[in-house]
Amino acid sequence: MLTTLPSWKDRQQGTFSKLHLRVPWRSIQLLVPHRLRRKLRSKLRNRQSSASSLTALQTSFSPTQTIRALQSHRWSLFDGQYLLLAFLGIFCLCIIDAPGALVKTLVATLLLTSLVLPITRQFFLPFLPIAAWLIFFHAAQFIPGEYRPPIWVRVLPALENIFYGANLSNILSAHKTVVLDILAWLPYGIIHFGGPFVCAIFIFLFGPPTTLPVFARTFGYVNLIGVMIQILFPCSPPWYENMYGLAPANYSIQGSPAGLARIDKLFGVELYTSTFTASPLVFGAFPSLHSGNATIEALFMSHLFPRCKPIFIAYTLWLWWATMYLSHHYAVDLVGGSLLSGVAFYYAKSTFLPRIQPDKSFRWDYDYVEVGDTPAEYGYGRACLDGLEADADEWTVGSSSSISSGSLSPTEESQPPFRDLETKMDR
Repeated sequence: MLTTLPSWKDRQQGTFSKLHLRVPWRSIQLLVPHRLRRKLRSKLRNRQSSASSLTALQTSFSPTQTIRALQSHRWSLFDGQYLLLAFLGIFCLCIIDAPGALVKTLVATLLLTSLVLPITRQFFLPFLPIAAWLIFFHAAQFIPGEYRPPIWVRVLPALENIFYGANLSNILSAHKTVVLDILAWLPYGIIHFGGPFVCAIFIFLFGPPTTLPVFARTFGYVNLIGVMIQILFPCSPPWYENMYGLAPANYSIQGSPAGLARIDKLFGVELYTSTFTASPLVFGAFPSLHSGNATIEALFMSHLFPRCKPIFIAYTLWLWWATMYLSHHYAVDLVGGSLLSGVAFYYAKSTFLPRIQPDKSFRWDYDYVEVGDTPAEYGYGRACLDGLEADADEWTVGSSSSISSGSLSPTEESQPPFRDLETKMDR
């Protein structure tokens, strides 16, 4: 019975006792399966647990939170990267002649301020390698020629002939048409510059938490290392061979838009002509950062969307063809840039990159993350199954600012603190 009827004494006195509802818990338990009840309880606990902050973003403007984060941070050799970036930034600001001291001071102040405020620190801290690359690339033009190594003119053409038996750039650019010019211009002159931003948006929306900072750092260091190699090992691109042959080069020679000059002529502008003529790094043929960027983007996007991997591979090959058709890089440069990105990606994947969980669609669906390669005996998103205990290094629980390893994430199948309680409730 759901209610109690008024007693005879209450009816005699003209009053009624308070109705009491009796919830038939046993009947509900019979109607709702045990596994479903357990799953619902797990979902409710996970919403209230600390793991729910995994996808939260910092909204505070208080610098004291940054100071507390520095005080509680466990410093390691990995943090030495910030000292190297700071040294490189100071070096670049010292040798750059333009813009002037006022603009350089303003840029440095804004960057430091963004690292102090928590609301901006979460974005600009992983952005530091990208900022260092952009500043270093701009500063390369101010390095005095007497301190720079000689320019290698014959190395890349010789390697091209050794590996491929011919100059592939000259072969692909032998037949020029307007249609081919536009097909080459799209990946090289348009998608290349907008691609990182599009990838960042998709990674933020659909990737596990902390994937975007890993992408930003990997992307930045690939380009930073590439610029360092280009400065220490300067090589002439194919357009130089087409214009000057194999004559010795010097740093007073201006850059060239090569095949992109036809795009400027087609649209009646001088965008690429003015940009490439004043390039800070004219003889930065090897490795090709166009190829490196396309490869790192394709690897990260293939990690998130494995079914679309053929599309990302096709885009990379498309850009390879475009760079050689436009006479900006040799095939050797493209291979070097892709190898650099491949090494950086697989190092990041095995050390920092969170693994994809097939049952999650958006970043807000994740209540825990796993970092590193998956052992063969485990599957994605599984722990303590079939009597096996998960390795402490295999699991990580994240927060909005960091990931701490060595603890099991809340799962619906294994919750030791709640096992006794669940058994009592089920009974």
